[in-house]
Amino acid sequence: MRPRLAIVPGDPSGIGPELIAKLLHVGGVREAAHILLVGDAHLWLRGAEQAGVEVPLNTVGEADVGAFEGLAHLDLSTIQPGAVRVAEVTVAGGTTSLRCLDKALDLAQAGHVDGVLFAPFNKAAMTSAGLNAEDEHRYMARYLGFEGYHSEINVLDDLMTTRVTSHIGLKDVAANIDGPGILRAVELAHDTLVRAGKTRPHVAVAALNPHAGDNGKFGREEIDVIEPAVRICQERQMNVTGPWPSDTVFLKAMRGEVDAVVTMYHDQGQIAIKLMGFERGVTVAAGLPIPVATPAHGTAFDIAGQGVANVGATRQAFKLLVRMAQNAKNAAA
Repeated sequence: MRPRLAIVPGDPSGIGPELIAKLLHVGGVREAAHILLVGDAHLWLRGAEQAGVEVPLNTVGEADVGAFEGLAHLDLSTIQPGAVRVAEVTVAGGTTSLRCLDKALDLAQAGHVDGVLFAPFNKAAMTSAGLNAEDEHRYMARYLGFEGYHSEINVLDDLMTTRVTSHIGLKDVAANIDGPGILRAVELAHDTLVRAGKTRPHVAVAALNPHAGDNGKFGREEIDVIEPAVRICQERQMNVTGPWPSDTVFLKAMRGEVDAVVTMYHDQGQIAIKLMGFERGVTVAAGLPIPVATPAHGTAFDIAGQGVANVGATRQAFKLLVRMAQNAKNAAA
């Protein structure tokens, strides 16, 4: 059985509605899943116009949302057409982003959909509309009442990356790296890969210091913290190696020798993976009870409304979400 996915348009001022319109015309997409477009009709029609394609809105009511098939649309009323300002950060844009996301999460919690794909949000707009969280991932966890460990995972084709520390200053990284944090990050990468269909994924752990510390010459984090955490993972029968110097671990990844890289800080992995394939990057809200994915790029206000947005990352996000949602369905059967 095909999974059932809810798709959210993202910030209406950006390229999100255009991207989804283009996605729906990619070969095989509509055959891979039952798709429910969640959001105001005029947003989807605007996206279709920007993309130069047609998007049929087969609207279903709330009472029938649990039985939709093929391509369907759940109409909302979250923003007036005149309030959409292309390429502008607005409270109205943030409000519709949150309300559409909330509805998609409600549908998933009710069992009406198996996963959620959202087009790019604008954090400034969402914050102005009451996001009240570090990012949409923490917002979703709070909305779902989920208190377990979760984090974003970045995906490029068959490679996943996650990190032990995230949005903190570089001067604070070493003090915030500890064994439990490394274990959580490795387990999250491992479990997400299994959820995506890998039976025994190979997770590589990056070092913090140059040359992996050079036997303590450049720091002892590798000796005192990272290596013991890797050994614990191995004792748990996980296929985990490291710590690898960060200037070589992504060479192994490019050669397909590992399935995931766990880095110690934000840019250690982000720079590498974006250079390797920015237009194919995907972000997964890993750890949440519901499969959620989005393209890794932003709202691209500089090209919004011009019809030139590249659908590559959105297509990859959809493909990965289909796999994750289908595996979740199979596991629950």
